[in-house]
Amino acid sequence: MALAPVRALRALYAVLLTGLLAAPAPAVTASAEPPSRPPSGPRSAATPAAAPAPRIPGVRGLEIAVPAYVWAGDPVLAELTATGPAASVVVLNPGNGDAPFGSAWLARADALRAGTTATGERTKVLGYVHTDRGNRDPAAVRASVDNYLKTPDGRLHVDGIFFDVVSRDCGPGNATRDHYAALRRYVQDTVHAVDPDARELVVDNPGTATADCYLEPGHRTADVFVTYEGTYAAYTSGGWPGGNVFDAVGGYRPGAELDPSGTAFWHLVHDVPDAAAMRATLATAFARGAGYAYATSAAMPNPWDTSPTWKFRSQTGYAATLG
Repeated sequence: MALAPVRALRALYAVLLTGLLAAPAPAVTASAEPPSRPPSGPRSAATPAAAPAPRIPGVRGLEIAVPAYVWAGDPVLAELTATGPAASVVVLNPGNGDAPFGSAWLARADALRAGTTATGERTKVLGYVHTDRGNRDPAAVRASVDNYLKTPDGRLHVDGIFFDVVSRDCGPGNATRDHYAALRRYVQDTVHAVDPDARELVVDNPGTATADCYLEPGHRTADVFVTYEGTYAAYTSGGWPGGNVFDAVGGYRPGAELDPSGTAFWHLVHDVPDAAAMRATLATAFARGAGYAYATSAAMPNPWDTSPTWKFRSQTGYAATLG
């Protein structure tokens, strides 16, 4: 299929979206009350807003994926729930992944999953699970997975799992890689036991380039890999290792040959100084092969527990123009 018309369609959509983003955003409140019913009488003659366009096959884009390490009632999650275009992925983290995923969390997850992204898809919600670089007891890891996927009502309220503190090395005889591949299969089996038609999402976060064995066909450990987590200063100077994957012989490389969909890599950048730097960060992430990214002005010790100084909407909207 010729790509020129495809790119033209995407460019047209980007122009339309940019125009929409120029309009003032409505105020967002933590109560997230439903909008009031419009007054009766003749309909307004205003032109309706353009519907989000689905992703065009063959054209790689960039999506916003947000680690939100706050409690269910926090204003950060209320803001994300109200944001349009919505983030493509939101990671929920109740008590480092092991606090009960109770009714407040289930309601918040459902509300987030109702969001519509710039590509016309629904937001995916992931549950946070730490792995201690492969050293945490596998039974404890599976119990954390069950906390999200085995709910009292027997329904799925999340779309998958975000495994954190993941090893980036294959291990002796690929043992570490195989450990994470087994965890991915456990997530898949548990999701499909609840809903055979569900499309699960598994993310591994080593926080840096990962060994290419993790993406080896037949042994893949995740759908998406966080291959950068660090500061803006490092990301834009000497902190980028030079690729999303590496091997002992060839060193670092982008990894595009292991990622035909353009969605396997996710970059997380904090200490971003302003909105202009946020846009530059997203453009850089796209150029470095990321399919997902997130830039925030927040800083350590936890840059994922507060909103950036700019609105989430400015980030989700700008990302939709890349591609």
